[in-house]
Amino acid sequence: MPMLRRVLAALFALLVVAAPLPANAEPALPDPGVLRVGTEGVYQVYSYHDQDDKLTGYDVEMITAIAQKIGWRVEFVETPWDSMMAALEANRFDLVANQVTYSDERAAKYALSDPYLQTGGSILVRKDDTSITSLADLKGKTTAQSVTSSWSGVAEKAGAKIEAVNSFTDAVNVLAQGRVDAVVNDTGVVRNYLAVNPGAPVKIAAETPDKSQSVFAARKGSAIMTEVNRGLAEIRADGTAERISQKYFGAQAESRAAAGGSSSTWDMVRRNLVPLAEATVTKTIPLTAISFVIGLAIALGVALARMSKRRAVSGLARAYISIIRGTPLLVQLVIIFFGLPLAGISIDPFLAAVVAFSLNVGGYAAEIIRAAIGAVPRGQWEAATTIGMDYRTSLRRIILPQASRVATPPLANTLISLVKDTSLASTILVTELFRTAQIAAAPTYDFFVMYVVAACYYWVICQVLSFVQSSLETRFERYVAR
Repeated sequence: MPMLRRVLAALFALLVVAAPLPANAEPALPDPGVLRVGTEGVYQVYSYHDQDDKLTGYDVEMITAIAQKIGWRVEFVETPWDSMMAALEANRFDLVANQVTYSDERAAKYALSDPYLQTGGSILVRKDDTSITSLADLKGKTTAQSVTSSWSGVAEKAGAKIEAVNSFTDAVNVLAQGRVDAVVNDTGVVRNYLAVNPGAPVKIAAETPDKSQSVFAARKGSAIMTEVNRGLAEIRADGTAERISQKYFGAQAESRAAAGGSSSTWDMVRRNLVPLAEATVTKTIPLTAISFVIGLAIALGVALARMSKRRAVSGLARAYISIIRGTPLLVQLVIIFFGLPLAGISIDPFLAAVVAFSLNVGGYAAEIIRAAIGAVPRGQWEAATTIGMDYRTSLRRIILPQASRVATPPLANTLISLVKDTSLASTILVTELFRTAQIAAAPTYDFFVMYVVAACYYWVICQVLSFVQSSLETRFERYVAR
């Protein structure tokens, strides 16, 4: 019965995660004096980390200056762009400062500030391409865009086919490789990229005729936007806004950008080896270890429930396994982190990742453990019963030790997969190894090199785990009858 209760508790947790969420959660006011701001942290020139790993950029400095005027302290929450609005609605922060473009659709759904910047767009093509000289020439062409960006809408309206990518850097890379015809993005971002990468095989073919207005965004009904607009008006009046604009878009902007990308690739790698190691030790490894241990406990309970002769118990276990194995891990992470706050349940990003990974491991490892227990000869159960052992004692002293030898290789594979799956935690604000590599590469756009370095860290961890697996298998083999 205690085992059954644990199984039911795990299943109940899953049902809570999968439950329908209310469509209109009431937005909470920010803590007094603290403004939580969502920003990307990897989007030059608006939100990125400089060579000293300090979060900076036009949007970062603008919202910081506004907050100072209205007497608030800013806490930045770095979030991937595609998760930004979902995190805002889930009350993970109070405001988005990341080049949100005004549109009537967004105004209907969010509280938007007065415009703080008007920008145009540029069309990037390969240097040898002369077929595109205006926005109209995009008709029938393929452009690489982040589908949640307003520039994707500009390209689509011009008649282009959209190839979805995760970031501006990914878009430029696929353009340079000849996989798409063009990229449409903010002129400031494009010019900064070309200043940092003067040898890039791309050029500006044309600029878009339309201008976009950048605004800050908050949840609908939020009371903070009035104060933000007041602070914006004040920094415009005293010249602060103009000074920030000149810093990032004035005459010295391109030379500053070029200087920022002047360090060698090796310098960048060497400078970030320790931060990557810290992220590995403090986030990736603990996240893996904690999730795997909890996941094994869930898996054992579910496996035993799956083998139960009681239909209700085995049916619940089957349902749990079916849901976990039938839905992507990324979807499970998103539901737990962004969905639960809409139901009034808000948990820390690291804890949310632990919950998601543990439930996922539990679903997959349950079948491994069930198969391993099933591989133990039935006579072992009968022998244990003959000498007076009850079910629990037989399981603990006879069955599980023998099943462990069979289960070790597939469970080790599950653990190694979990190490790599922790990179998905970057989508829910966990600054683990992969996210740290993204941040490190943002000032120079040299993402490929940093991803290779991060891959080396993952490989080392997996090699260590493979060695431990081999040692365990050798130890178990000593006790196998020949």
